[in-house]
Amino acid sequence: MSRFRRVAANSKGRDLAVGDIHGHFHRLQACLDDVGFDRHVDRLFSVGDLVDRGPHSEEALQWLAQPWFHAVQGNHESLAITHLRGGRLDLEMYRAAGGGWFLDLPADEQAVYVEQFLQLPIAMEVQTEAGLIGLLHANSPFDDWAALRDSLLFDDDPQVREVCQWSRTRLKEGNTQPVAGVRAVLVGHTPVLQAKALGNVWHLDTGGWANGHFSLMDMASLALLYPAAPTPSA
Repeated sequence: MSRFRRVAANSKGRDLAVGDIHGHFHRLQACLDDVGFDRHVDRLFSVGDLVDRGPHSEEALQWLAQPWFHAVQGNHESLAITHLRGGRLDLEMYRAAGGGWFLDLPADEQAVYVEQFLQLPIAMEVQTEAGLIGLLHANSPFDDWAALRDSLLFDDDPQVREVCQWSRTRLKEGNTQPVAGVRAVLVGHTPVLQAKALGNVWHLDTGGWANGHFSLMDMASLALLYPAAPTPSA
């Protein structure tokens, strides 16, 4: 298990990124179909929170088994890990946050999910033709990507992991300080009405699991492929 993962450039197709999924894999698949996602050459990168809240959380294992699907560990995956590994956890809060499907599984079935969630890195970097793209769930505790990379690879500081998975500070403060050493950082965790950038940090959780929509971003161009931009009127 590595807290940080490097992914080589895709020489055959597109790399797309999506915000929090929260068990709405069928809705996400419809969006992928809409943009012509080709699983033979394209790849999809998730900023975490694959499970809870939605109706098909159990399908997370099927998606994680696909060679074209890559994800970082969100706070909801972390909640499942904490529950099974005996950490401190408010079970009422967890159930209210959509974790009932997991809590109601037999322990041996919970273990299968947790084993897969433990394999997910806290942060990931992906090479593109236009530069390096970073992904994590919530917020970077450093203004330099190399510092985050080194911390996760060599220190494994629980406080760093907590910021990566739980912090909403950048959005709350409207912080536009860019993260150096990377073209962009893609995050989720906090729902926004439309995908938005603060500095070079893009917030992609646009509530596709609730009453909003999924946002699919082309990681090379940082252009939103879904929802499609409206056609200008003549």
